[in-house]
Amino acid sequence: MIGAVPEEKETRTASRYETFIATFIALLAVCVAGYTAYMQRQQVRAAVWPILEFDSSNGPDIHFTLSNKGVGPAIIRHVIVKVDDHPAKTWNEVLDKLLGPGKHRFSESDMSGHVLAPNESMTVFTPHDPEGNPLTDRSNPLWAEMNKDRGRLSVEICYSSTLGECWILRASGLAAGTTTQTGHCPTWSDVTFQQ
Repeated sequence: MIGAVPEEKETRTASRYETFIATFIALLAVCVAGYTAYMQRQQVRAAVWPILEFDSSNGPDIHFTLSNKGVGPAIIRHVIVKVDDHPAKTWNEVLDKLLGPGKHRFSESDMSGHVLAPNESMTVFTPHDPEGNPLTDRSNPLWAEMNKDRGRLSVEICYSSTLGECWILRASGLAAGTTTQTGHCPTWSDVTFQQ
């Protein structure tokens, strides 16, 4: 009996080391699995990242476009259109502020709720002359006025990826836009653009 006691103590000590090593390896495996899941999430984020751009052009006609330069679809959640930093609710209101009150002609595409596919571009607004033609004649005073005033128009567009991550694009008719990530898009309000 006396000889059996040291052997039992050695067995208990070895068992403790084995338990510690097994626990340490299991903890490492959980860390590796967590890191792998994180990296896969980052790869999926990069694979569906939309990047919106708002721009205006005067050739061949004056128009405003919205493009998705990213690799994933952009889901447009909320739009604010401003003239001289004052919100406008419709394109008629935009033209009233730019050109003065009157009967205006234009063509437009709805932005709110639209989903832009990668590399998709849409013309969101094209002002027309009184006969209903796009403004292409540079000698037309209306063309000159719209060309000068298109820099007064700006937008704030909140959009999301298919993963629900949100960004806000702030851009004007002539200046490059800036995009910032946000937790969520604003809800409908008095300044929300309605077209």
